Amino acid sequence: MAGTDTYDELIMEHIRNARNYRAPKRPQLEAKGANPLCGDEMVLYLGFRRGRIEDIAFQCTCCGISMASASIMTELLQGGNPAEAKGLIRAFLALLDGRDDSGAAGPTAGQEAILATVRKFPSRARCAALPWTTLDSILEEPAAARRAR
Repeated sequence: MAGTDTYDELIMEHIRNARNYRAPKRPQLEAKGANPLCGDEMVLYLGFRRGRIEDIAFQCTCCGISMASASIMTELLQGGNPAEAKGLIRAFLALLDGRDDSGAAGPTAGQEAILATVRKFPSRARCAALPWTTLDSILEEPAAARRAR
């Protein structure tokens, strides 16, 4: 397990150089999420091709934890299919809530960095969860409703 300093460096790297922080020209889907307790607001954009997430991006007015979590999430889910994404979302949210999702693979280094930060600052759990719950809201909709947007 990496040290706390390593995790802090990884979080800071994702804050300074957030991956996929942009608004695509023509996203197929878009979802807005907010954390009213701290004022974070986020928009996630998705594009699919052949049943896989071809493009995933975000923009936000948010704290560093939300931004880093979104950056890590977009890297992790790029190229996956919606069912895989939903499984990863459930597993990560369970870990954030302190529940063991024993059926899932262990967290990635990026996810572990987010978890380490939340362990130090438990009040930031909702910030870390925001991108994941926002994405989950898109994927929970029936495919026909998603296309209709």
